[in-house]
Amino acid sequence: MDQVHQILALLSAWVAGLGLFASGTTGALVLNGYADADWVRPAAEVAGQIVELAVMRGERVEPGTVLFRLDDLSERATRAEAAARLAAAEAQLANLKTGKRPAEIDVIRAQVAEAKARLTLMELRLDRRQVLTEKKVMAPEGLDEARADVNIQHAQVAALEAQIAVALLPARADEIAAAEAQVVAAQATLDHAEQALAKRVVRASAAARVDDVLHWPGEQVASGAAVLVLLPDGGNKVRAFVPETRLGEIALGAPVRLDCDGCGDGLPGRISFIADQAEYTPPVIYSVGSREKLVFLIEVRPVRDPQRLHPGQPIDIRLEPAR
Repeated sequence: MDQVHQILALLSAWVAGLGLFASGTTGALVLNGYADADWVRPAAEVAGQIVELAVMRGERVEPGTVLFRLDDLSERATRAEAAARLAAAEAQLANLKTGKRPAEIDVIRAQVAEAKARLTLMELRLDRRQVLTEKKVMAPEGLDEARADVNIQHAQVAALEAQIAVALLPARADEIAAAEAQVVAAQATLDHAEQALAKRVVRASAAARVDDVLHWPGEQVASGAAVLVLLPDGGNKVRAFVPETRLGEIALGAPVRLDCDGCGDGLPGRISFIADQAEYTPPVIYSVGSREKLVFLIEVRPVRDPQRLHPGQPIDIRLEPAR
């Protein structure tokens, strides 16, 4: 396709260099050109085997339409692993923020109840020994020992109640900060895995028509290798060459008429590009006498019905001379 367009460009430039215009060198300027287009060649950023070609030659595609897919078994496995690591990190962080599990706290509460019951029994024994000591039935040493046992049991109850309070608290700030960092790292890993997976699917960036298919399912393609050729809406244009002697008759944005076989009364268009540098066709030694061989490339965009122009089609561009 590119070779054909290059040949057409050379022929158009050669015709322009010879000064072959429909209306000579005066009056309306008519240039011999050909239809062309700004082609888009979608390619994947990564190498891989094509497993699905979602469009065919001649089909229209809209922005976001899936064009083709590469094998993604490895990328899917990597994403699944990253998602699992993120879930584990989030669970660890939630656990640190909420303290011990309810079942663990229930065990400590049961121990507190047991310690309080034992304290009640010890207090009753202390009261009885107090009475017996006052009646001189028991030696004072037994009363002191009972008081010590009660005090020890009070401390045991206080320690267990403190354990419940601690169990209800979240982890220390530095432990939570470390867990939060693990969640951020796991999320970044998952995002990277999803991006790698997304690169295995190539979508259309704009509305277009599929002009050609370069590779098919089962083929291995390199990174950046074009798989399709798309003609985007508004990508049609006409290329021609203007002799240097008549360059002053055209300007950017100037209206023109495009005539071709099947175009009816012609299509309106506007000049969208004028080359800054001249070309020789055929190559000659530059001189004042050979200026008619000096040509400038121009491009014209159709104002309406661009689909009526087919790349490679001969086109006549008619311009009115500048006044």
